[in-house]
Amino acid sequence: MADPEEHRTDLPECPSAQGGGLLPKELRAWMVMLAAMGSVEQELRTVVKERLDVSHDEFLILCLLAEQPGAGLRMTRIAELLGRPKTRLTYQIACLQHAGLVNRRSVCGDKRGIEVALTDKARSLLEEASDTLAETVTRALSHVMGPDQHEAMSGLLPDPAGRPEEP
Repeated sequence: MADPEEHRTDLPECPSAQGGGLLPKELRAWMVMLAAMGSVEQELRTVVKERLDVSHDEFLILCLLAEQPGAGLRMTRIAELLGRPKTRLTYQIACLQHAGLVNRRSVCGDKRGIEVALTDKARSLLEEASDTLAETVTRALSHVMGPDQHEAMSGLLPDPAGRPEEP
């Protein structure tokens, strides 16, 4: 895997972050975040397909569910959080269920409610791939941000190696 540091010095500051244009700082910051998100999504698509054999949208569902220890989420809540139509989500959940990565169950007391939860297989796959996924995010950010923005963004992200932050 390429060293994330190797490209950082080649990149100038992102033009949106330099100021001097018509946009207020909040919109400039938003533009930098959009560029960063686009870069991360583009690089993650390939890694997610190779490591987990799921689509990027299915991966987003797995990530939401991974943050629900011991529980699941209602389908309607997943659709809200991802901004996806419920019909599209139903198809994606069916694919994940077919792959053995999620379980669906009725919500007690609500015959229309469906809750989705990760399987042990999905938890294992995510744990095995977590270091590679974290490195991919770090690398993608270093490709679109100048050194100052990369340092600021990296300060918000946990260390993929799990080392404690230095004071």
